Order: sequence, then C-alpha cells, then structure tokens
Amino acid sequence: MSENSREIREVSVQRTESRKYTATSLATGASIEFGQGEGLMTPVELLLAAIAGCSSIDVDVATTRRSEPEKFDVRASGYKLSEDGASRMDDIHLGFDLKFPDTEEGRKAASMVERIVKLSHDKYCTVSRTVELGASVVSEVVE
Repeated sequence: MSENSREIREVSVQRTESRKYTATSLATGASIEFGQGEGLMTPVELLLAAIAGCSSIDVDVATTRRSEPEKFDVRASGYKLSEDGASRMDDIHLGFDLKFPDTEEGRKAASMVERIVKLSHDKYCTVSRTVELGASVVSEVVE
C-alpha cells in the first residue's frame, strides 16, 4: 500500500536593490540573498546548490550515523542552454568527494555512500526528482 501526502512549501522573494533579492522561507524565516553581482549566487547557481544540497543532506544523515566524514565535498555542474531564445539547464552532474576515517565505523560509512547517493537520486531528493520528472509552474500577476 502506498502512502501519499501533499504539504505546501512557500518562500517569498523581495527585491532589496537593483538585481539583488532576498528569498525567505515562510515556514522558518530563514533567508538567503541572491541575484546578479559580486558576492551573489545567481538563480541558476541556487538551483545547482539546491540539487547538491538535497542529496548532500540525504548522504550526510545516513553516513554520519556511522562516522563523521573527514572530507565531504559535493560539486554540482550543468550546461545552461539557449534554444530559440529560451534558456534551460541540461546535463546536470553531481560529484561526491567524501572521505571517512580508516576505522571500522568509517569503512561502514564509506561503504554506504554509493547506495545512498543512488537512493537519493531515485527516491529521496525532492529537488533533483522534481527537475527530472518536471512540475507544473504557474505564474500570475497579483493585484
């Protein structure tokens, strides 16, 4: 028997100055600045960070039950394409560079990484699954 749920997630984006914005979680109040300019991540970079971050959390939660990593770096990359004037990303790649101590617990954690990365991709990471499967996006002007 499958279990289904539907929970809303919401963020608010405010313009703080020219080409600079703040996204705020309506649930937690956490925020992040982004935009165009020095020291700011672009929306495309935020998308890559969200994909890498989502899978990183999955891997981190599972492996650190066994051992703390000595190194935990994840790189997300992809190609921004322009087709007939329309932009999108393609060929997004995540590279996991993890190292655990040479202990029994560290070896157990290391042995889990490949399986957890696959499970994250196939089942748990909401962000990459949404990108791969697609989701409807509706834009409206609120007056």
